[in-house]
Amino acid sequence: MTYGYARVSSRDQNLTRQLEAFEEFGIEKRHIFCDKESGKDFERSSYLKLIKKLKCGDLLVIKSIDRLGRNYNMIMDEWGRITKDIQADVLVLDMPLLDTREKADTLVGKFIADIVLQVLSFVAENERENIRARQAEGIAAAKKNGVVFGRPKREYSPEFIGAVNDFLGKKISLAAAVEITGTSVGNFYYHLHKITGDKRGN
Repeated sequence: MTYGYARVSSRDQNLTRQLEAFEEFGIEKRHIFCDKESGKDFERSSYLKLIKKLKCGDLLVIKSIDRLGRNYNMIMDEWGRITKDIQADVLVLDMPLLDTREKADTLVGKFIADIVLQVLSFVAENERENIRARQAEGIAAAKKNGVVFGRPKREYSPEFIGAVNDFLGKKISLAAAVEITGTSVGNFYYHLHKITGDKRGN
């Protein structure tokens, strides 16, 4: 049996290119498993279902090696589990050298496949590390230039602060304060604590 596995890291990303590649390869839709989850580990719902179905002699097709996982050691361990423990084959469409069907018969073929897998897994993880490093550098540079990250601090109007002060001074009721500020009771108390906290901080 031939199975396809597609993955993207978040729900707003698109699986189309991977699914089109599987269709072109001739994999039936009912044999394609998809996850929209991070590759930080293998605890993904569809992937776990796939692994339960995968058996000796089956073929697992993936579009690229980083669809399997994002960590060098993780990829190597999972590759070994599939090809050695389960004794299924793996084909990586973007790297035809990673095709255990063609390489399993010769020692040289196995050696080449193992080397290519190690290099690609390392490159994939190294690129992610470089991206994170560039993001951190960019954030640091932006902060240095005065860019503020996170939600902007709310500016309260004089009327809002006046209503809070009048309520605290027992000049108006809670119902009147809520009506004046246009908030709910819970929301009013939230902002009251924000304002009084800001005052204490000053």
